[in-house]
Amino acid sequence: MRTTRRGFMAQLSSAGGLALACSASSLLAESPSSTPESDLISRMKWMNEPEWSNVSGGRITVRSTSKTDFWRKTFYGYVTDNGHFFHLPVNGDFTFEARIGGTYHDLYDQAGLMVRLDAENWMKCGTELVDGVRHASVVFTREFSDWSTMNDLSGDSAVWWRAVRKRDSLETLCSLNGQKYISVRQGYFVPGRPAEVGIMCASPEGKGFEATFEGLKLSQA
Repeated sequence: MRTTRRGFMAQLSSAGGLALACSASSLLAESPSSTPESDLISRMKWMNEPEWSNVSGGRITVRSTSKTDFWRKTFYGYVTDNGHFFHLPVNGDFTFEARIGGTYHDLYDQAGLMVRLDAENWMKCGTELVDGVRHASVVFTREFSDWSTMNDLSGDSAVWWRAVRKRDSLETLCSLNGQKYISVRQGYFVPGRPAEVGIMCASPEGKGFEATFEGLKLSQA
């Protein structure tokens, strides 16, 4: 029997209030394989190296460079592709997550996750400062960028972010404790192509800020 999206959500609600994030993750294989954090970081490399970065144990600290961003055309008319992206290639379906914090202080300071096929097809999600207030921000790009925001889960603490790729979709989720996740957005993502997956930060308007990333985890079926 086919289940509609509305029916699926109703089933979740009646199943003891499971988090939407968990529903997305459970669509993956029951026993996914996880890459150890140390091995994961050693395989990652920079696209647009930042002003400064440091890896200590499983914690990555980055100082972003001024006037950096990822954006294509919509509303502003320009293309900017000079944000900082620390990534590795991943084939097929996956779940990638990290705990992300930062000393956000200028307009559009941002840090989070990125999944990228090429310069015209990518997604970024994370915390972004807008009008002095932290927002949970997601941008999907297919030649043209779009942008959605909601209130961030915290005004000053680090937030867990998760990206789940499944067939032709990509879902973004966030959490305060790395256990109970909230689904922020789901969108189309070109299937059948390997993606570059990792962490990103940028400072479109400001002088740069310090972002921290820890608890990086990659799971595949």
